[in-house]
Amino acid sequence: MEDRQRVSSGSPWEVTVGYSRAVRVGDRVFVAGTAPKSDDGDVDPDPAAQARQCFEIIAEALERVGSSLRDVVRTRMYLVDADDFLAVGAVHGELLAEALPANTTVVVAGLLDPRWKIELEVEAVIPLDNSRDRNG
Repeated sequence: MEDRQRVSSGSPWEVTVGYSRAVRVGDRVFVAGTAPKSDDGDVDPDPAAQARQCFEIIAEALERVGSSLRDVVRTRMYLVDADDFLAVGAVHGELLAEALPANTTVVVAGLLDPRWKIELEVEAVIPLDNSRDRNG
């Protein structure tokens, strides 16, 4: 198997549960479910702001393995309220307009923190004939 490059966000759950924020294997990148949690633990109640926060965390993880939102090929959005779909979808559409990934959106009974209205996960494929600087 190819070497794995792992990214940690520093969450205590990563050690307790045994997972990484992101894992790169070859040209594939898998980003774990990402909640709208800021460094200070605050959670904005606005679903669009929560989606934006999730994508900021995801983008940082992708960057750390030489990828970006442009390389995203699949997204999964977990919502606790179907009425939030348009607000969250607008952020998704704005930030992933270039990638246009496959998407699945699921309404769930709840997430780990009752303040969270969304959790996002993505998969990306880094182009093999990539001329972009990805060694950052």
